[in-house]
Amino acid sequence: MNGPAPAYADVSDPRLYREDSWRPHFARLRRQDPVHRHEQSPYGPYWSVTRYADIMRVELDPGTYSSASELGGIQIADQPKGQELPNFIRMDPPRHTAQRRTVAPIVAPTNLANMEATIRQRTEAVLDGLPRGQPFDWVDRVSTELTAMMLATLFDFPWQDRRKLTHWSDVAIANIEAPDAVVKSEAERMAELTRMAETMAALWQERASQPPKFDLISMMAHAEATKAMPMREFIGNFALLIVGGNDTTRNSMTGGLIAVLENPAELDKVRADAGLLDSLVSEVIRYQTPVIHMRRTAAKDTELAGRAIRKGDKVVMWYVSGNRDEEAIDEPERFVVGRPKARQHLAFGAGIHRCVGDRLAEMQLKILWEEILKRDLALEIAGPPVRLYSNFIRGIRSLPVVIHA
Repeated sequence: MNGPAPAYADVSDPRLYREDSWRPHFARLRRQDPVHRHEQSPYGPYWSVTRYADIMRVELDPGTYSSASELGGIQIADQPKGQELPNFIRMDPPRHTAQRRTVAPIVAPTNLANMEATIRQRTEAVLDGLPRGQPFDWVDRVSTELTAMMLATLFDFPWQDRRKLTHWSDVAIANIEAPDAVVKSEAERMAELTRMAETMAALWQERASQPPKFDLISMMAHAEATKAMPMREFIGNFALLIVGGNDTTRNSMTGGLIAVLENPAELDKVRADAGLLDSLVSEVIRYQTPVIHMRRTAAKDTELAGRAIRKGDKVVMWYVSGNRDEEAIDEPERFVVGRPKARQHLAFGAGIHRCVGDRLAEMQLKILWEEILKRDLALEIAGPPVRLYSNFIRGIRSLPVVIHA
């Protein structure tokens, strides 16, 4: 006689992502119980949504599945009571729509075209400045440096202080339980983010007193929807823009290098046909899936994949699982350049909360790979990556790499 099936792993455990051992747990959930209720976790009970189609259903129904800060926000971990930091990703329409519209022009196609030459010059300089024949940290010298430069440009932030933006991004997403966390308590996190807000507020006042310019701080300082934000919302929106402009691209730059070096034949395809560069970029983003999950809260009783979801339930969309769903993506565990519909992955989310900077991220990655190929860099990974202890950002803290002369 068969006994009961063993319990499902708690996929909210950050160790699964630090150890990169999450895949079999999600494969089992997709196969056996794709919308699964975990009764116990450090974050309380939650629903795991693990298939592509079900995640899309949640994404495209913000009326049923709310992102509102006051209901808990967008991470499986609730924001600390009394310290909520609302921002436009932690809002439902119409406030979400108005605030998002304020910052969207910075990544409009015409502005991206204007930024392309600058991004390329910086990428060339970073790659040409790397040591040859000796190990260096790719995350620090390439991924972090390029994204810090980009953020400084988007905010028109003092250039020499650009690594502060990286630090604040790390603070905003840090799991305070991690042995190597940059902040060890919520109070410490709040103190650092308050310092960030003070720095931004000084720049804000300067920009508000000048005619509008085309940087994020000036745009928000002059827009009706954002110019009079309460302090917590001010902190929340700046933290969102810094993390959004930093973590996803930075980790795709590193995760992409690992994937490409493990699958050299896929890069050969791009060498033979430069038209495949866009596909390479989309596959890197899908394969890395830098945002592990997004959470919603049920605004009313509903049903998903035959499961009864109750008003107030925590519903977690696991993008890492949806992007590995065999029913939606052919051979999803393989890194394949030239897939049909390569951009139809979940790494940017979907619907009203789809990543506002998706095209900018793709452009930064495309230029990086164009310049690597142009130089025919003989890259080799010189040791294991150190991964982030987090169930929210699939991050890589360091990666030793050698360029052979």
